[in-house]
Amino acid sequence: MAVPVAFFAVFFAYPVAAIVGRGLKADGVWQFGRFGGVLARPEIRDVLWFTLWQALASTALTLLIALPGAYVFARFDFPGKQVLRAVVTVPFVLPTVVVGTAFLALLGRGGLLDELWGVRLDTTVWAILLAHVFFNYAVVVRTVGGLWAQLDPRQEEAARVLGAGRFTAWRRVTLPALAPAVAAAALMVFLFTFTSFGVVQILGGPGFSTLEVEIYRQTAQLLALPTAAVLTLVQFAAVGAILAVHAWTVRRRERALKLVDPAQTARRPSGAGQWTLLAGVLLSVLLLILLPLAVLVERSLGGSGLAYYHALTSADANSGTFLVAPIEAIGNSLRYAVVATLIALVVGGLAAAALTRRAGRLVRGFDALLMLPLGVSAVTVGFGFLITLDKPPLDLRTSWILVPLAQALVGVPFVVRTMLPVLRAVDARLREAAGVLGASPLRAWREVDLPLVRRALLVAAGFAFAVSLGEFGATVFIARPDNPTLPVAVARLLGRSGELNYGQAMALSTILMLVCAVSLLLLERIRTDRSGEF
Repeated sequence: MAVPVAFFAVFFAYPVAAIVGRGLKADGVWQFGRFGGVLARPEIRDVLWFTLWQALASTALTLLIALPGAYVFARFDFPGKQVLRAVVTVPFVLPTVVVGTAFLALLGRGGLLDELWGVRLDTTVWAILLAHVFFNYAVVVRTVGGLWAQLDPRQEEAARVLGAGRFTAWRRVTLPALAPAVAAAALMVFLFTFTSFGVVQILGGPGFSTLEVEIYRQTAQLLALPTAAVLTLVQFAAVGAILAVHAWTVRRRERALKLVDPAQTARRPSGAGQWTLLAGVLLSVLLLILLPLAVLVERSLGGSGLAYYHALTSADANSGTFLVAPIEAIGNSLRYAVVATLIALVVGGLAAAALTRRAGRLVRGFDALLMLPLGVSAVTVGFGFLITLDKPPLDLRTSWILVPLAQALVGVPFVVRTMLPVLRAVDARLREAAGVLGASPLRAWREVDLPLVRRALLVAAGFAFAVSLGEFGATVFIARPDNPTLPVAVARLLGRSGELNYGQAMALSTILMLVCAVSLLLLERIRTDRSGEF
């Protein structure tokens, strides 16, 4: 536990505490009265209200559209099912900047809707809601559909034999069993949309601002640290409550059900109703997921071949935006993501191992500590890096390692949640037998644990790599102008006018989308149904 605790203390707790301290302290005295002053401002109350209701609306809309898809993937067997499952999961691993860019190409000025019907939905709440559904569709399909596929259908069939109608049997038998999974999926979607940053910043325009966007505006544009500190603590408290409720629903789901092999429950659709449902789900996937990605690729080509891609290689064409050619952002992002993945694997692997060997209140607190980066604004972490890691012995402000460290903070929770269930499933008697035969603890781990968790380790590495590759909130502060990452480069290009900048943003987003998609497809080849809790 020592290494993960030290890592989080130095690179998470210290920067966040420094930001909060600067915002809430004056002449060495805590000014807690600033909470009332900030929260009483009408514009801040508007931000809080919009953050809450758009997250609720996004969650409800996602459940409405994705639950039929969860049923189809759970109960139907049809050609191309595995490929389609991978396709619908691609948006979840895409950086939010790419999601925003894809919907900008579809709904924004000069987008597909604008060209066909003269309709623009960017800078409207509908663009934000649709992008959130696009991003979180896989959360519902994976969480609810994964459990639905393992429910024994004979229980519902028995209710039908006893006289219950189809809907009554589903409501009385299947729905109670699915309720914890639906609640867990809803809470995760609410969490991701409550802390939305890139999507709202790109699609919302100046008229819409979530807590995360407002923290960025107060920090980077207005330098109003007291307001940013109050909003950071408000967001932290809200997300902490969401994670606590989510943990409760997961524990309830784990001990409530007896599951069966998913291969026993899937069948080919039969009857007009089931074929219509399958067609409807395929159409929703086509329009909601494939169409924005296809439009993104089409806009990157711009009707002139690879001109925008060629422009990425020129520093002269981008002298007003970058100090180097934008294409260098690809190499920067890959290098940073590899280093961040290694850090996340070491820290997260040690943490997961510690959680499997001990129990009690201290360990539960340690587990909660590992999830804290999901509850604190990444903007706060990034700005905290700049103002704290600038003195010996940790003078890292000009060092390249700063970006992978920030990215690893987000990757560690994914590593822990992926590896923990597999490590807990390893029979401790195997290690004891190895020890009796003379193996050292290190050799016992290498010979016993590693072969059993190797696949989960690869899955964890893939998730950490994809998450690191797309991290934007913290990186936007600490990435140097001569070493931009892909998400930062896309945001900078979109922030400047001109057709060339727009086309290059689409081209970079397409490259980033392809890298993330390849990473996911590799994960699908090595992932098992029980490799992790996500």
